[in-house]
Amino acid sequence: MSSRRSRSRQAATGVSRNISDDQINELVSKLQELLPELRRSRSRSDKVSAARVLQETCNYIRSLHREVDDLSERLSELLATTDGPQAAMIRSLLSQ
Repeated sequence: MSSRRSRSRQAATGVSRNISDDQINELVSKLQELLPELRRSRSRSDKVSAARVLQETCNYIRSLHREVDDLSERLSELLATTDGPQAAMIRSLLSQ
């Protein structure tokens, strides 16, 4: 990493962190292994840029947010039409 990028990061965070290029590459590789889209299409010889890994990470997080929203909406609809001790227990857990 260039010293200019390092100084820029230090100025932005107010903290001096000496993260090496190797550490960044290792973190990007670990992140890539967690992403279903890149895990499926990746063979051992394929190199994926850090920018692509970060973009796919953002896309994946957005899709997870949409999925959580959809499931929350479905649960709300289900609870609105359901009555009984189980529904009451679920409502009390959700309100905590």
